[in-house]
Amino acid sequence: MGKLEGKTAVVTGGSTGIGLATARRLATEGAHVFITGRREPELEKAVATIGNATAVPGDVSVAADVDRLYERVREHGQGLDVLFANAGINHIAPLDELTEASHDAVFDINVKGTFLTVQKALPLLNDGASVILTSSTAAEGGGAGMSAYGASKAAVRAYARAWADELGSRGVRVNAISPGPVDTAMWDAAFGDRAKEMLETVAAGLPPKRFADPDEIAAAVTFLASSDSSFVYGANLYVDGGMNQI
Repeated sequence: MGKLEGKTAVVTGGSTGIGLATARRLATEGAHVFITGRREPELEKAVATIGNATAVPGDVSVAADVDRLYERVREHGQGLDVLFANAGINHIAPLDELTEASHDAVFDINVKGTFLTVQKALPLLNDGASVILTSSTAAEGGGAGMSAYGASKAAVRAYARAWADELGSRGVRVNAISPGPVDTAMWDAAFGDRAKEMLETVAAGLPPKRFADPDEIAAAVTFLASSDSSFVYGANLYVDGGMNQI
């Protein structure tokens, strides 16, 4: 029997990368997983690989889309035990080139989207549920061109602290996870033609001399999702290959 047998989970940004790897891991542990994302074809492909899953297309920054997601969860009839608010985007640009539209897009998905995802889940969260938010090493590490992304992920970290305090009386645990560099399509999208060069440069500075596999991040999220982390509240779990630690 898996650690999440009979549980219901939601993973936003669940069609690729960390979200998809985590949805697979949660399903393997026995949960029925609802995944959401903006690209319906990718969602359907993801469901086929996850198994015990339901896809609900939508944009987490649009309240009506989040409502539609939770209506499907409500119809499932078992409440919600695990919420992984993972959907996020990045736009790399120095301050003098960062446009208002790009800045707003990053904050709409990463900050507003996280807020809507968790707030609208409140009526469904079972006592003892686990909420995990995806922050980032960029929230503390800085870096040229990363101001909008880093600031958005710092806001997510702040959410985890405050919401852990607010929801703790229900036994609902809220924690954050901060991945370091992970080998996903998001990295390629962020750096384009420079992706391979940047990957090699960053990896050389890490103790393991490599990027993380999405499954390694998923394993850490599953720890926070399960009763193995029953006394962990408001934490930020770094899965960063030592990037922000040494």
